[in-house]
Amino acid sequence: MNALEQLKQMTVVVADTGDLDAIRQYQPQDCTTNPSLILKAATLSGYANLLQDARAMDDVDAAIDFLTVAIGTELTKIVPGYVSTEVDARLSFDADAMVTKARHLIDLYAQQGVGRERILIKLATTWEGVQAARVLEAEGIRCNLTLVFNLAQAIAAAQAGAYLLSPFVGRITDWYKKAEGKDSYPVDEDPGVKSVREIYHHFKTHGYPTVVMGASFRSAEQVKALAGCDRLTVSPQLLGELAADEGHLERVLTPEAATQTEPTLTEADFRWALASDPMATEKLAEGIRGFHADTEKLRALLRG
Repeated sequence: MNALEQLKQMTVVVADTGDLDAIRQYQPQDCTTNPSLILKAATLSGYANLLQDARAMDDVDAAIDFLTVAIGTELTKIVPGYVSTEVDARLSFDADAMVTKARHLIDLYAQQGVGRERILIKLATTWEGVQAARVLEAEGIRCNLTLVFNLAQAIAAAQAGAYLLSPFVGRITDWYKKAEGKDSYPVDEDPGVKSVREIYHHFKTHGYPTVVMGASFRSAEQVKALAGCDRLTVSPQLLGELAADEGHLERVLTPEAATQTEPTLTEADFRWALASDPMATEKLAEGIRGFHADTEKLRALLRG
């Protein structure tokens, strides 16, 4: 078996794309989208009719929601598992607004015949995003807490009952490369890889059921270094590299017995943990800004 086939035996592989052809080629269990990927997908020929329909709408915000859900609906037809759909990044510090938007997106999916059991609502892992997830999970709307850069974010998401969270491997590594003036790291010393391993081990030893899904990979080596993680969401380019790799893939992460407990993380704890971590603070804010910027580009595209 190639490396991708071996990986699928120990980890749920998720496609980090809205490209229908790539998803059909690599046959992942789930797929994830975000504003950047929706913007990219909107320019693909397979979505030309949907883009035309969205452009015909008078309300641009409604058109963005329509296009996001329409693309997500197409994705549910070719993956058997979840499709992740992200809430507008501008709402990342307003828990009530995130809840309202999430419910609206779920309603739009229902109008397309897609049940909430097929969708993960993506929320930025701000304190407000964690509280929105707590409300939504209680209503049966499963959440993917994204832009996770440190352990405190992960713990808060898990304690709120989030179904899944996405630590961003490559973006963590990018920050440390710049901060430390390095071109690369041995994979076992890679800060992004180490961050996901830390979260995975912490969750297993503390009995958190929240799914850990490594994301934002820069290389196939980073992916292979997390073999055995609950889920890994991988770009089509790296899926192709793994499919072409005929080498043996070792399992790196394995579940552990839950032997520890810890107190509930407070808002003060959460905010102090972020304030004490320059990398997490900067990358969380940068990620929110970046997703918002791509939403604005989509807005311009829809205005023609």
